[in-house]
Amino acid sequence: MHNSGHDFSDDERAGLYRAIYERRDVRSQFLPDPIPRPVLARLLNAAHHAPSVGFMQPWDFILIDSPEIREQVLASFNEENAKAAKNYTGERQQTYRSLKLQGITESPMNLCITCNRSRGGDHVLGRNSVVEMDLFSTCLAVQNLWLAARAEGIGVGWVSIIDQSRLASILNLPENVYPLAYLCLGYVSEFLDKPELETKGWRSRLPLEDLVHSNRWGANPDDEALLEQLRR
Repeated sequence: MHNSGHDFSDDERAGLYRAIYERRDVRSQFLPDPIPRPVLARLLNAAHHAPSVGFMQPWDFILIDSPEIREQVLASFNEENAKAAKNYTGERQQTYRSLKLQGITESPMNLCITCNRSRGGDHVLGRNSVVEMDLFSTCLAVQNLWLAARAEGIGVGWVSIIDQSRLASILNLPENVYPLAYLCLGYVSEFLDKPELETKGWRSRLPLEDLVHSNRWGANPDDEALLEQLRR
């Protein structure tokens, strides 16, 4: 094995992969215990160390423990969730309505990670061709926080069924700041073995070997050794 002097130990590497595989979108298992401030600071610091195009660091972090603000966010969720349920019919709609898709008031902390779309000025290095790179960079901050939270034993749930314009108004965001991720954070009673939507039959994980192409779309890899590993 190549050893550059910067390699992770076997235990360190295993811990990283464990966080990736055991990360869950939590909605139903939150405990009321507060998150200790040193832990919360570590999570925010992990998010702040995400990569960003042009090193623009477009994120801000809004910590939300106000019951009044959370009730307003929950009201928006309830309205949008009722609209979303109408996208389905019959048994599928019943299954949708049975899913718990947020922990806004149950979790001890809500966090909105925003994207300042003007940070870095008019010309950000690396953003000339793909202007959405600031949004993509902020998503990486979300993932950093999520994996660090799993390592700390803290659950995270992303509430995406919200009217973004209304959320921006509730949080008093400037016009150039987009509320990219509304998250629920807290210790949990358990981390499910599988994603909840998979357990409840909403969707299954796609076979990885069906998603890997060679050189061009639709060309199957002819590397049997790789395919064998992907199927495991």
